[in-house]
Amino acid sequence: MKVVNKKAHFNYEVAEVIEVGINLSGAEAKSASLGQVSLDEAHVKLVGGEAWVVNMHIYPYKYADNDKYEPARSRKLLLHKKQLIALQSKMKQSRLVLIPTAMYSRGPRIKLEIGLARGKKMYEKREAIKKRDLEREEGVT
Repeated sequence: MKVVNKKAHFNYEVAEVIEVGINLSGAEAKSASLGQVSLDEAHVKLVGGEAWVVNMHIYPYKYADNDKYEPARSRKLLLHKKQLIALQSKMKQSRLVLIPTAMYSRGPRIKLEIGLARGKKMYEKREAIKKRDLEREEGVT
């Protein structure tokens, strides 16, 4: 199972990618292992020496008790202190943001791939669309 954030490479220019663990409940882990995750509007915040992924939507597991389940709650990322400090310094120096690019299972564990990225301007997005359309037309003819 691998869920990819399709909007990440369109809206951002990803410079560096890091694999991190994520703290999930049992039902969330089962749902994530089935690929029932949406990373479209998710982003990572560094608060109080910890990294949190915000707005990542994990759909409810159908066999679990989902009375008080909140699908878009903030979830803690598992990083070493050195990694956090390095990420904070890179973000401040270069005006970068952290975004989740993919979520996948590695053995019994669920991993999240986060990337240091710079937001693209509107004209850069239009250029990417034009380039993709030209490549598609050249491939057809």
